[in-house]
Amino acid sequence: MPRVDSALRLSLHPVLDRRAVVNGAWWPYSRDAAAELPDLIAAVDQRLGRTTLLVGVHRDAWRRIPHRIPARGRTVRIGGFRHADPHVIVLFFASDEPLALLIIPPDTAAGPAEAALKLTAQNTADLTDDAIFALAHLPSDPALRATADSVARWESESGSVSGQKARYPARRPSAPA
Repeated sequence: MPRVDSALRLSLHPVLDRRAVVNGAWWPYSRDAAAELPDLIAAVDQRLGRTTLLVGVHRDAWRRIPHRIPARGRTVRIGGFRHADPHVIVLFFASDEPLALLIIPPDTAAGPAEAALKLTAQNTADLTDDAIFALAHLPSDPALRATADSVARWESESGSVSGQKARYPARRPSAPA
């Protein structure tokens, strides 16, 4: 059953679907990664019974991005990438599929933010992050619009598999030997 954690402002679809662009949503209180990520990592680890090893964020979407964050007796690496969707954060685990979460801008009004949290706890396999923003009546984040446009340009120049949004940084092909 879909679940929304209103205190942390986090929703996760109960079954992770790798076809989906996102598997839930997170509505952080700020864009300060150092302040926001520890609680997110702890909640996801506890709820999914997994151990987060790496968190991928878009470098231009966050302030104060640490290289590492302490989490329950270990250290979680934080990767700041430019060629990823700025509206998505990805948590990587030891052996499972990564978890992609739609980032609801911190200054979003409660009504649209809560609608997006509920929507992403349902089946969103056929929806892009832009479609989820539109369905939940989320305002476009002007600070990220130029960044999102540059990601789309990168993808149109073979930066990712055709027809799929970049959920997390794709590996660049090796140069021929």
